[in-house]
Amino acid sequence: MRLMQLTAFGVKLLGRRLLSPVLYGIVLYFFVFGGRARRSIGQYQQRLADWSGQSALRPTRRRVFGQFMAFADALLDKLDVWNGRLKIEDIDIIDPALLRNQLRAERGQMLVGAHLGNLEVCRALAELGEKVTMNVLVHTKHAEQFNRLLGEAGASHLRLIQVSELNPAVMLQLNQRLENGEWLAIAGDRVPLQGGRQVRVDFLGQPAAFPQGPWLLAGLLKCPVNLMFCLKREGRYRVILEPFAEAVVWRRSDRDQVIAHWAGRYAERLGHYCLQAPQQWFNFYPFWKTDDDASA
Repeated sequence: MRLMQLTAFGVKLLGRRLLSPVLYGIVLYFFVFGGRARRSIGQYQQRLADWSGQSALRPTRRRVFGQFMAFADALLDKLDVWNGRLKIEDIDIIDPALLRNQLRAERGQMLVGAHLGNLEVCRALAELGEKVTMNVLVHTKHAEQFNRLLGEAGASHLRLIQVSELNPAVMLQLNQRLENGEWLAIAGDRVPLQGGRQVRVDFLGQPAAFPQGPWLLAGLLKCPVNLMFCLKREGRYRVILEPFAEAVVWRRSDRDQVIAHWAGRYAERLGHYCLQAPQQWFNFYPFWKTDDDASA
């Protein structure tokens, strides 16, 4: 907690210009010494190039390094969000289905995002736009500490909720928040490090593990699911809202098949948006795990 507070204080005190060289230096260190992360990004770039048929996307040292630097830039943008420097006017909201009109509905919905671009920008909708409470579901054990930091930064409509396990108490809490008109946001492209239910579906032409959590939750909570992606294009963020599922309905007998269907459809849309911002997908570990990766 002290280190997080020190980081937040450093940003307020030094500002982005002075902090940028420090952060870029840290990311450069991990690029030089993080062989596993470099290989993982190279594998992703190769998969994307093969799947899309665009040879220009094939990995080179320069392109892999560019993805590390894009991550550093995204971290600085997160800090700008925390400190209120990002305004709703600085964001282009792409919402052809007018999903924003539903943010003030009596019952909330679920937004499924990804580690693509900058999910922190969802605060722009929660804090600056519709003034609706957004509950971000995370696997970290430090959710309460982050909530304290968010509160100190003035974020009154954004809350992190730890969902390491879907026990009755957690389900009751989430259902009550939906009934209060609050929204739930969760990333659909990362399996918890400590394990958890997962399903293998095609992603960029190869089978990969995706979490079952979002689709299990949607079925249990009986709430609509929309997709949200935040991509940076030409220096501006584009928040893309896309309708996905009016309802995810499964029974115990067909649960695995239904969840595999929705996870597969999600992976298709994720690939589509990865192609729009090819260096902004930030998963620095072997996403397409093989037996060799597991034993390494």
